[in-house]
Amino acid sequence: MGRTGAQLRARTKSAMKQSGQGSGSHARTASRPTRGARLRYAFDNSMSKGTPALVGWLAAVTLAMILLFAFFLMVTGWSADGHRHGFFRTLWSNLMHSLDPGTVAGDTGSWRYLLTMLALTIGGLFVVSALIGVIATGIDAKIADLQRGRSRVIEHDHSVILGWTDAVFSIITELAIANESRKRAVIAVMAERDKVEMEEEIRAKVPDLRGTRVVCRTGSPMDISDLAMVSHHTARSVVVLSPGGDDPDSEVVKVLLALTHGDQGEAHVVAEINDPKNLEAARLVGGDRTVIVDRPNLISRLIVQTSRQPGASAVYSELFGFDGDEIYFHTDPRLDSLTWAQAVHRYEKAALVGILTPDGEVVLNPAPDSVLSPGAELLVIVEDDSVLDSLKLREPDVDESVLVPARPVSPGLTRTLIIGWNTRAEAVLRELDEYVQPGSQLLIVSGFDAPKVLGMQNYQVEVRHGGTTDRAVLESLDIPSFDQVMVLCYSDHLPAQKADARSLVTLLHVRDLLREVANPPALVSEMLDDRNRELANVAQVDDVIVSDRILSRLLAQLSEEGRLESV
Repeated sequence: MGRTGAQLRARTKSAMKQSGQGSGSHARTASRPTRGARLRYAFDNSMSKGTPALVGWLAAVTLAMILLFAFFLMVTGWSADGHRHGFFRTLWSNLMHSLDPGTVAGDTGSWRYLLTMLALTIGGLFVVSALIGVIATGIDAKIADLQRGRSRVIEHDHSVILGWTDAVFSIITELAIANESRKRAVIAVMAERDKVEMEEEIRAKVPDLRGTRVVCRTGSPMDISDLAMVSHHTARSVVVLSPGGDDPDSEVVKVLLALTHGDQGEAHVVAEINDPKNLEAARLVGGDRTVIVDRPNLISRLIVQTSRQPGASAVYSELFGFDGDEIYFHTDPRLDSLTWAQAVHRYEKAALVGILTPDGEVVLNPAPDSVLSPGAELLVIVEDDSVLDSLKLREPDVDESVLVPARPVSPGLTRTLIIGWNTRAEAVLRELDEYVQPGSQLLIVSGFDAPKVLGMQNYQVEVRHGGTTDRAVLESLDIPSFDQVMVLCYSDHLPAQKADARSLVTLLHVRDLLREVANPPALVSEMLDDRNRELANVAQVDDVIVSDRILSRLLAQLSEEGRLESV
């Protein structure tokens, strides 16, 4: 009995093992795709390739249809005139019937031939209709793809602007003026915005491009593959705009990393930084071919210099823009071995302002007895670089007998009033503190949180909290007693237009308070939007510094000549 049980168990295990092998083989057979499934998969893959594949399939269907009908007519012998024709002539006739439905209207012959041609024409109608639909869909898709701005810019020696701010319009305007002497000049703009929207805004705000073509692309400047769309490696210059937001400098550094990835190209790069703490990091990433502009420090210097010399903002606007006179580097063998005093008045329609030493240092207004070495590069102010080679020399006619030595003026104590506050104000104070005498007075009035001013060497600082658009508050300040008055915008607390609006109201009150003052203080204001500068002129302000406008012009100048950074 035990033996019989053991035999039964062994037979059961053997049967189960054979059954398992059979089920596994059946599973593998069931999971293997059929030939029809493979064909359907190959067909689906070909159809997913887009318009070219669809057109190819329609062409194959048309060819198969006219071949089938050609063989049928050759076998039956049916024809329009009752005579048997050659295969290729029959094939051509079938092609015309399939493509042109009107061909069947002119057919003659037996009713069997006519019905055959009618069937071929109906089949051709379906194919042609499908072909028209496929082509139209493909064209629409291509237009939509072009509108997305994802195609590559095939240009050389062009300018590239990465990012999108209000400053982009001023930069394009300045570069368009600079490109007037170039043929087929191109500016490529890349930002994470819709291509059509960018082009429409540029057309609206920069109507006259002076022959320069602007090409917009949609993409992230921080993405290496997107960056390749603007061909930055073949560009003449690249301008990197600060995107704004909470941490814009980190994005600028990422863009610089993408630009220098693989050390592609020799394009000159200009980038703006909002926090001076990030300057060194940006310079390390950008390398020798990158100029980093310290935005707050630049604007603060302009405000301070303008406050000390009324009318200076007009000079800066003239020099920074391409629409007036600009600063160029120029070599003139005719001035070799002359002293600076002998050379400075030699040009008829240009002004010498400095030299570039052999070690790359820029020296403005050098000593009169400095000798110009052969091949020295000179800094000249001239209307355009196209006239540099045709500058005429003259013998200076100076009557030294009428020259009067300047009387030394001992600097006195200065009283400065700052109305308004933003993050750039700290740089303004540091710059101002270097010019004034110890014991000078500084009064700061802010409508928001009272700022903390530390580290002043020469100023005695007083801070007040009050509404800067309140006439009573402004009257209590005794504004005529100050030597300098600066109206700064609340860019840290308000949007650009609201901040400028407050500054304009303050300017109107201040100008009215100074209306009957014999020697009013120098009045300088900061604006964010260039469109508000014209409104500020109504208040008869001595100087208006428009941050974006000045910075845009400077970025455009530096993109064309990086050595101007030290100037």
